[in-house]
Amino acid sequence: MKLKSNIATSETGFIFNPSTGDSFSANAVGMEIISLLKKNKPLNEIKKHILDKYNVDEAVFEKDYDDYIAQLQFYNLIDTM
Repeated sequence: MKLKSNIATSETGFIFNPSTGDSFSANAVGMEIISLLKKNKPLNEIKKHILDKYNVDEAVFEKDYDDYIAQLQFYNLIDTM
């Protein structure tokens, strides 16, 4: 998966989809995931990166991560390859 090429993002967590006019905000971890998606990193690599970087419970993170990716898909912000 990767972030669609037309999606605009800022370092402050602002995400804008010019195709729909929808805008969203994300926290620092959400933006880090977005940044890695922009670099076409595989989902399992992104997951490992976040788990290695932050002190989080793996089971809690897995659920939150899967929910976040599902939201990005629902709002057409990422392409499935």
